[in-house]
Amino acid sequence: MTVSLTLVAVMAVLYACGVYMMLERSLTRVLLGFLLVANATSLLLLLMAGPPGLAPILNSGTDVSEIADPLPQAFVLTSIVITFGVSAFLLALIYRSWRLSQADEVVDDPEDLAIAQRDAEVEADLLYPDPRDPEVDHLDELTAAHDLAETGEEEN
Repeated sequence: MTVSLTLVAVMAVLYACGVYMMLERSLTRVLLGFLLVANATSLLLLLMAGPPGLAPILNSGTDVSEIADPLPQAFVLTSIVITFGVSAFLLALIYRSWRLSQADEVVDDPEDLAIAQRDAEVEADLLYPDPRDPEVDHLDELTAAHDLAETGEEEN
């Protein structure tokens, strides 16, 4: 069996739309995006299963080469169950968010934004140190002492 180009295109569109919806701030859209990605994954598993065949039951007179591989089918069933569990969890989160704040939008936490800003400033200071800062000389001395301890040789 050759893989149908139409099914591959449908799978790619499902993945693209699912990822796009998961990047939204609305929890309902995140849930719908997750469901699209899960369906695309199930379709991917079925497309990669190999050629279609008979039901995976051995009867007398049935050739083993005519039987379909049951492992991809088991993977798809497992993915359906996992999708159901995660969807139920996301629905509970959406319900709780709606009950608490009457909205399903995810808002930025001010403390998280402050931590991110502080981390960006520290990283900028490490990449581009201020030459007039007295702590920079201290950091250079610590780096030189560390290098001396590692190599055992002094710099000229």
